[in-house]
Amino acid sequence: MDVEGHLLNVVDVEATCWEGQPPPGQVNEIIEIGLTVVDLRAGERIAKHRLLVRPARSEVSPFCTELTGLTPAEVAGGLPFAEACRVLARDHRAGLLPWASWGDYDRNQFTRQCRRTGTEYPFGHRHTNAKAAFTASYGLRRRPGMAQALRVAGLPLEGRHHRGDDDAWNIAALVVRLAGRGDWPAAS
Repeated sequence: MDVEGHLLNVVDVEATCWEGQPPPGQVNEIIEIGLTVVDLRAGERIAKHRLLVRPARSEVSPFCTELTGLTPAEVAGGLPFAEACRVLARDHRAGLLPWASWGDYDRNQFTRQCRRTGTEYPFGHRHTNAKAAFTASYGLRRRPGMAQALRVAGLPLEGRHHRGDDDAWNIAALVVRLAGRGDWPAAS
């Protein structure tokens, strides 16, 4: 049996952020990548990973630290973005396994940052917008945030909201719920 045919990477990123627009010369950059591996056939989350990423063109603002809990000193010890992408591809088979995120922000942020830095995009083309799948499954008119979706599904929010590894873990719980309802799209 091909176990990998039933695995899915659920990814959530945190990026540098500010209360308003970025300060002059700074851009949104990924500072944390959370990844949870889901076994869709077994209906369970089987691994939780976290990569810290050192920003090259921005700083972690006090607003960002308040939101994510990530400090400038903590992310200063992270991997350069290109190395984090290599780790995703090598250690987490990001280019081979289908992946999902809550909405399109994470996919778009990777695309922008890879293009801007000349880094090879680490993921394959089999991406599922878990927010859209959840909205359709539950017949909602508006796409909910992750925390609201957990409440709708009757699931607890585990860990700290706006932390990449915890958010990926929670999104993966929603994916498992959708798969159990028969509402998770087959990987294309």
